[in-house]
Amino acid sequence: MLSALFRKRPAAEAPAQNAGSTTPPAPGAPPVLQAEAVSDAAAWVGVRRDRLRDLVAEHGVVTVQGLGLRTPADVEAVLHQVADRPVTEREAFAARDRHAEGVYSSSAWPPNQPMCMHHELSYTLECPSLLLFACLEPPTEGGATAVADSAAVLEALPAELVDRFEREGWLLTRSYNDEIGATLSQSFGTDDHDAVEAYCRANAIDWSWQPDGSLRTRQHRPAVVRHPESGRRCWFNQIAFLNEWTMAPEVREFLVEEYGPDGLPFNTRYGNGDPVPREVVEQINTVYDAHTVRRPWNSGDLMLVDNIRTAHSREAYQGPRDVVVALADPVRPDRPSATGRAAA
Repeated sequence: MLSALFRKRPAAEAPAQNAGSTTPPAPGAPPVLQAEAVSDAAAWVGVRRDRLRDLVAEHGVVTVQGLGLRTPADVEAVLHQVADRPVTEREAFAARDRHAEGVYSSSAWPPNQPMCMHHELSYTLECPSLLLFACLEPPTEGGATAVADSAAVLEALPAELVDRFEREGWLLTRSYNDEIGATLSQSFGTDDHDAVEAYCRANAIDWSWQPDGSLRTRQHRPAVVRHPESGRRCWFNQIAFLNEWTMAPEVREFLVEEYGPDGLPFNTRYGNGDPVPREVVEQINTVYDAHTVRRPWNSGDLMLVDNIRTAHSREAYQGPRDVVVALADPVRPDRPSATGRAAA
């Protein structure tokens, strides 16, 4: 079971006539476009690229229904129409299948456990600015890819909590092995020690090889960044999601007993190294919950997400669920200078 855990507001303006009809969303919810009689999803998206990107810039997320997406190849074709550059995933925390450049399966995660709000690869120096989620097969129950506005979350968090994280940043610690979490090869694209060290050095990651040959890393990242286009301050991190207190209690207990408190597959700390208390993690997740917008998946749906402006989650589900994710258009939001080094 533990192996499976880690392995594998209405639009301000009506859309143009050729952009598809718009379903009026609930107050605060992002817009939904209804595509009709689509025979070529990529061509449909290509014609409407500017309108779709404008909606993402305005709302942080837009959903298109009725595209009839059925295969990862369909998603790849759409990606090349709406984005400029696919992103190859590095530093994955859980395994996923690679379908094409920038196109992946959802991260391996138990169906009965939710995946909390986060921004994709917010702990990397260069991260995707645009995400595409495509539902090839919806679950029978649950399983929404929910979203939350990170600027609104930032405003709602307690000022003292934000002040400390904005002042200190946050630390991500990771332990790589062949049993729990993504392997070296899955995370770095190689298991060659020299190549891994070169990557860490170039990406401001401290590293140390353990006596058993496993790798431990530590990286310092900002918790609040300015959006590269709008300049809005956004709560942009995975402090709560990758923290030990967000794990299911029985999973955390097993991992601490098996690997020790310093050997967890991943954990987060304040920027000065202090542990993040459980009540702080709960505060963050409570604010996320209050700002969560969810919509059930339908077969063939496409969701475009501004990865800086909008956090996303995956809710627990039953039955089959095949949601493909594409990563695109890399950016380097407010980042410290890269000084990756071997840990003492």
